[in-house]
Amino acid sequence: MAPWLRKPNISASQRREMPAGLWAKCPRCKNLIYQKELERNLQVCPKCGYHHRLSAAVRIAITVDEGSFTEFDAGLTSVDPLGFSGYPEKLEEARRRTGRAEAAITGTGAVDGFRAVLVVLDFFFMGGSMGSVVGEKVTRAAESARQQRLPLITFSASGGARMQEGALSLMQLAKTSAAAARLHAEGLPFISVMSDPTTGGVTASFAFLGDVVVAEPGALIGFAGRRVIEQTIGRRLPEAFQTAEFCLEHGLIDMITPRDQLRAQLSRLLRFFGAPRAEVEATA
Repeated sequence: MAPWLRKPNISASQRREMPAGLWAKCPRCKNLIYQKELERNLQVCPKCGYHHRLSAAVRIAITVDEGSFTEFDAGLTSVDPLGFSGYPEKLEEARRRTGRAEAAITGTGAVDGFRAVLVVLDFFFMGGSMGSVVGEKVTRAAESARQQRLPLITFSASGGARMQEGALSLMQLAKTSAAAARLHAEGLPFISVMSDPTTGGVTASFAFLGDVVVAEPGALIGFAGRRVIEQTIGRRLPEAFQTAEFCLEHGLIDMITPRDQLRAQLSRLLRFFGAPRAEVEATA
């Protein structure tokens, strides 16, 4: 073998370790993506279009006008009403990991100058599960929209009701649905955005009650899991079952909008519904 073809003899101590966090692996196409490129692309795979999950803070940052978001009810936190084993520790770990008090951020903001009340669920906080506090925050946001005569926009990313709170979490389905009904009764617009995943009790309550229901491409949307349904009905389900595309084809949602077009789509919808302009825009 020619000398220049021989494998160089490099000891383990001489090898340079690749810094952590430089690359991300796409779960769909399995390609490695440079992390900064993924961030520039709004966490969408540039090779296959897979929409990676976003934290609530990032979702707000890419959606609302800079400096326009004002959070409310940030101090609401869950307790352990049922004495569920390990629940306080899971809450504490979720708070440490995300830097948030709960799985929902609520507040007012502007999208291209159009004012709205926003609810953003964070899947990285206990799977975006809806317990008593998340249900309360969704309901308070809807009431705030009603009092201020503003549109409501919700961004769902959730595994459903929070099992550690038992029936108290299931009560939030009726509570949030009633809040959405009060908005409808007063003719105030409600735009629901579904991201991956939107499942369980969140799907079965406010997420499907928007005047316009938007989904990101490929989002998992459904109530029970595929395996449970297949075992119940005794038959195989289509491969695309419970995807945003399947839901659109069967009339369950109104549109699918890629992430890089979502802000513009929300702006058009807010303009269509006659949302009030932010004060800085009105006085400019």
